Amino acid sequence: MFIQISKVVHLIKTSIECFIKYTSKLESLLLLIIRLWIANIFWKSGILKFNDFSSAIELFTNEHPVPFLPPVIAAYSAVIFELGCSILLVLGLGARFAVIPLLIMTAVIQFTYFTHDDHFYWAILLSVILVRGAGFFSVDRLIRYKM
Repeated sequence: MFIQISKVVHLIKTSIECFIKYTSKLESLLLLIIRLWIANIFWKSGILKFNDFSSAIELFTNEHPVPFLPPVIAAYSAVIFELGCSILLVLGLGARFAVIPLLIMTAVIQFTYFTHDDHFYWAILLSVILVRGAGFFSVDRLIRYKM
């Protein structure tokens, strides 16, 4: 009886280890998908502002003023961070640092305008990158293992 129990325990332990091994391989793929999805959102927003910068200033002046920034600085900051951080996220270069300005922007949007719940979900996904990093498919990983 004891031998059979130990075999069952061993089988369960082996199954759990196998499950963890294979599901952990999905982590980097999911991190890549999250990075690309979030980068796409901010890239589109940044490109719209960049292509019609006068409208971006108008937007930050009348429709969505940032409480603590002048409209011109808010517009420049938004374009720089949305485009720059999107590029960094796609590459997986400094991803943990790249999400910080995007998290701050998302928090300002969420707590100032309350218009959509999307920003809350963006913050969750950005937080995943902040905590877990860029994953296997990233320049960060290449740099880490070259040094």
